[in-house]
Amino acid sequence: MIPISSAISGGLTWTKISCWSGSHELRLNNETVATLQRPSIWSSSYVAETQEGSWKFRRGGFLGTGAEIVDPVSNQPIATFKSGWGTAGTLIFADGQIFHVTCKGWWRPVWTLSTDSGQPVLHLHAREQSVDLASVSAMPQERLSLLILFALYRVLQAEEDAAAGAVVAAVS
Repeated sequence: MIPISSAISGGLTWTKISCWSGSHELRLNNETVATLQRPSIWSSSYVAETQEGSWKFRRGGFLGTGAEIVDPVSNQPIATFKSGWGTAGTLIFADGQIFHVTCKGWWRPVWTLSTDSGQPVLHLHAREQSVDLASVSAMPQERLSLLILFALYRVLQAEEDAAAGAVVAAVS
């Protein structure tokens, strides 16, 4: 894997590794920057790995609409995501740092992760499967890697929820 710092200039994309595994790779010019893998087809958790570290994302909150980021070894919480109306929400780290996640657009959704002061950190283009990083020079690389992978996880979680809703609607 190459470090996430190589991606500051752009060119980040992701691809699904396997249809059945739920595993994805984050890539920069055909080189792997990170992976986001579901341990099993029956698991709702994902494991994210980069050169900077590894994390586990799992559902949490009321009816599983939120999420938690935990250390994969100690299972200690790192951050909690509280889902707001629709696809918006707030990611609160144990150290007090706060980020907001929003999604705009239906046909070509763009997910934006911004600081508590409203400064964009990244824009994730779901249909194009690409990530644009904003000016984040002051952000530690480990935190930036975690935020990119968490945004991708949120997209996947929203797609799973929409697919489940479509099945329920079709059966009703």
